[in-house]
Amino acid sequence: MAFEQLIGNDKIKDILKESVKKGNILHSYLFVGNEGIGKFHFAKEFTKMILCFYKNGCNQCKSCKEFDTENHPDFLVVEPEGNTIKVEQIRQMISKIIEKPIISDKKVYIVNDSDKMTEEAQNTLLKILEEPPENIIIILIAEKEEKILSTIKSRCTKITFQPIEQDKLKEILKKQYQYENISEHLLTFFNGSIKKALNVKEKKEVYEQIEKMVLGIKQMNKIGMLNQKNNIDKEEIINILEYMNLLFWEQSTQVDTKERESAVKSILIIEETKKRIQSNCNFDMTVDNMLMQLWEEWNEKNDRS
Repeated sequence: MAFEQLIGNDKIKDILKESVKKGNILHSYLFVGNEGIGKFHFAKEFTKMILCFYKNGCNQCKSCKEFDTENHPDFLVVEPEGNTIKVEQIRQMISKIIEKPIISDKKVYIVNDSDKMTEEAQNTLLKILEEPPENIIIILIAEKEEKILSTIKSRCTKITFQPIEQDKLKEILKKQYQYENISEHLLTFFNGSIKKALNVKEKKEVYEQIEKMVLGIKQMNKIGMLNQKNNIDKEEIINILEYMNLLFWEQSTQVDTKERESAVKSILIIEETKKRIQSNCNFDMTVDNMLMQLWEEWNEKNDRS
């Protein structure tokens, strides 16, 4: 049955299942929450129930079988092409919307990463949301709700997803992905996101070295600090900087006043580094400068005081 394999957000499961059971399905929804916490999977399970002949995701009817093999003619997912969802993609979706269902009594359209729609694409979508056909359901999935036009949000029923609890996430990662021996710092960094956790798993040694560097910065000499650049992957730099910020923030809540000031200053240094990286400044120079500033903040400054 639907939702059995999904972890967390149990209240949302109950709401969605009850709405299908009672035939109280609305025309448009906005699923909002952090990246990688299951919004898309919830949307697909919800869709499967809606399209199911028995309205429970039975896995046996023609609709469920077509859905499971990704051949259902009454279901479509719109994904970003490159960094955006373009107006032509929304126009193509709308051209399908006006067609009658083929297998089920409804048609469902999911716009994944809908916060990446261009303004023109959003305005085009708005037209169909203002007067949706009777048998159409549109589900928008977004991480950054503020990037969606208020006129669109006002026409959707918003459902907010919460991060998966740390204990549950730890259990899932161990049982389903053989990912264990995770530090409490990393679990906090995952923020309930399986996707984020699996991304870190692929680069586990990098993150372990970053954690070791930050927590041991007072015991590290200048050359050793500069050599840490070898552990900073250019493709992963923003996530690494965010993890460093988390580690320094946690330190700021646990150490004495002098070191608390250094932890806060370190966060400011890292934030400035993020800005420079995002402005396409020279990568090597920017990282070297950050490492040197951090080392000086925790060593030379504290030695002088």
